[in-house]
Amino acid sequence: MYARPAPPRGQQDILGRPGDVLRALTVTASSARHLGRAFFIDIVKLDDDDFTLFGLPQRFAQDGAEIAQRWKALAAKVHPDRFAADGAASQRLAMQWSLRVNEAHQRLRDPLKRASYLCELRGAPIQANENTRMPAAFLMEQMEWRESLDEARTPEAILAIDQQVAGRERALLAQAGRQLDDENDAAAAAESVRALMFLTRFRSDIDQRLDALEHS
Repeated sequence: MYARPAPPRGQQDILGRPGDVLRALTVTASSARHLGRAFFIDIVKLDDDDFTLFGLPQRFAQDGAEIAQRWKALAAKVHPDRFAADGAASQRLAMQWSLRVNEAHQRLRDPLKRASYLCELRGAPIQANENTRMPAAFLMEQMEWRESLDEARTPEAILAIDQQVAGRERALLAQAGRQLDDENDAAAAAESVRALMFLTRFRSDIDQRLDALEHS
């Protein structure tokens, strides 16, 4: 997580906390004088949610190439080097907006982060640390996989477990997408996202086990 630079005096905190919907942008007259007209016209659009900022529909299904293309275009508009001749204040603001665009890109490009962000936008925050309840069948599945991982003695056996978990991961991600885009059920999608976070951590454990075998 990056350390957010402090905004200039009189400038509202335009980045907001990570994962939050951004507050409306307020630019003082003093700040506006530091900005070129074209930059100011562009910058007032950046207080929207990530999807609006990138000109994308607010849905889970997205084209990865389109996300990348729009990120490059936005990043070029707000790159601090464009405003080197406008003084330090303009460059500081440009740096904040550059961080904002990159933060949005990281959320939108990653399917799990995108699903989590959509749940938050629709009033169903993930709260992974506070809400750890999972269906009994899912927890039983996790226990069986962990027992199998503990008993595995070869890379082939571990990779076979990883393939099973990866398949479950794809199915859960598709389920979260349907819950968000087709069923408009953010609460159910949030449960699917929490399950996916469990699987992400478990696959990290699998990677560590493989590394340990390779160096044993």
